[in-house]
Amino acid sequence: MSDSAVSNPARKREIFAWAMYDVANQAYTTVVISFIYSAFFVAYIVPDTATWQDAYWSIALIGSTLLAMAMSPWIGQRIDEGASKKRLLAWSTIVCALFTSALVFVSPGDVWLGVALILITNTAWMLGEAIISAFLPDIAARKNMGLISGLGWGVGYIGGLISMVLVTIIIVTADPETQTAGYISQNQWSMVAISVYFVLFALPTFFLLKDRRQPKVAAPQRLAWRESVNILKLARQQPVLLSFLMAFVFYMAGVQTVIKFIGIYSSGELGLTQADLIGVFLATQFSAFGGAIAFGFVEHKFGAKPTLFTVIGIWLVAIGAMYSLPTLVEMSGLSVATLFMGVALLAGTGIGAIQASSRSLVGQLTSSRHGGSSFGWWGVFNRLAMLLAATFGVVADIFSRQSALLMVIVFFVVGGLLLLRVPLAQGIRDAQVQDDQRNNS
Repeated sequence: MSDSAVSNPARKREIFAWAMYDVANQAYTTVVISFIYSAFFVAYIVPDTATWQDAYWSIALIGSTLLAMAMSPWIGQRIDEGASKKRLLAWSTIVCALFTSALVFVSPGDVWLGVALILITNTAWMLGEAIISAFLPDIAARKNMGLISGLGWGVGYIGGLISMVLVTIIIVTADPETQTAGYISQNQWSMVAISVYFVLFALPTFFLLKDRRQPKVAAPQRLAWRESVNILKLARQQPVLLSFLMAFVFYMAGVQTVIKFIGIYSSGELGLTQADLIGVFLATQFSAFGGAIAFGFVEHKFGAKPTLFTVIGIWLVAIGAMYSLPTLVEMSGLSVATLFMGVALLAGTGIGAIQASSRSLVGQLTSSRHGGSSFGWWGVFNRLAMLLAATFGVVADIFSRQSALLMVIVFFVVGGLLLLRVPLAQGIRDAQVQDDQRNNS
């Protein structure tokens, strides 16, 4: 789609509808994966006598990540062949919501049932994230992608806050010590509530967002799965995109490490209380919301590459401050909780901005011919970053959590150095030329 002559420009209501899916799906990852159900599963579904505790949850997450990595390029290829993005998104949403609501039947001891349901729901959620992102080139010109991507990612954090309030204040009210049965039941039924929330908030997406499929000149031959995951084909067709994704996987591994381990680090290493952790969560959500939107404007004004380097710089300062926290506490006289809150605000700004800018860049580097497969590969490298982030736990056990922070700094430095070598401006121009040629043919 050409910037100079957008054949079917998106209206504001379509941009709103697209952003609403971020509001909808954020509830699942915030409540089920990151904060509420994960802790509930380990504490109440897995028996106290089990040899493994956290490992069951890890099996579900690793399994779903590998499944999503295997399926994302194929889903993207299907989109490029003319499959309906909206229909694929509907399937991923229905599967995620339906099987999430089925968690109501997972009672203490039903470990493998819970693992199977989480594996299915998390796979569907990750595929949906890639599919909704593939709509971005349809609703935004290249010069506006950073702005719109930042808006969507930013309002998504509002969805996380709403869902947390829904579960922790309205639904789960029983005391886990004195009302254990009621507490378990409320956590089970909260999964039904999250499923309903997901579907309701996603409805504007399905009613208002148009599915702009490229007209087919000739009926394409459907490629086999093994062809869709051929990375050499990606290197030939979109070398700049592949170079960018190689940089993305490293700095995104740094981001994912903080997202996945900030709770463990803050409570286990710094000794923060539950109230402190809630404060950290709120701080990161609000700053991520502001960072995603603010840096969307920065990218619109100055371009993607300077924006990403600025955000990587923010991350290096934040992780460096976290590593130097004992020294900073001694020098400033402030409490650990106060200083860590400042670090969380800084890191939160980077969380929203770096993910929104990266999604925008995939769209800018992609011609309309390869829009689906490009975001499918983005999904693959995003999940690969998650697996790379998981090494933090191993390094922390061998050395210490504080020493493992140096590995996170290395992730960002390597990602930044690789990004230096990526000719982003040339890649964006090449994608634009391909679209212009296709529109004029």
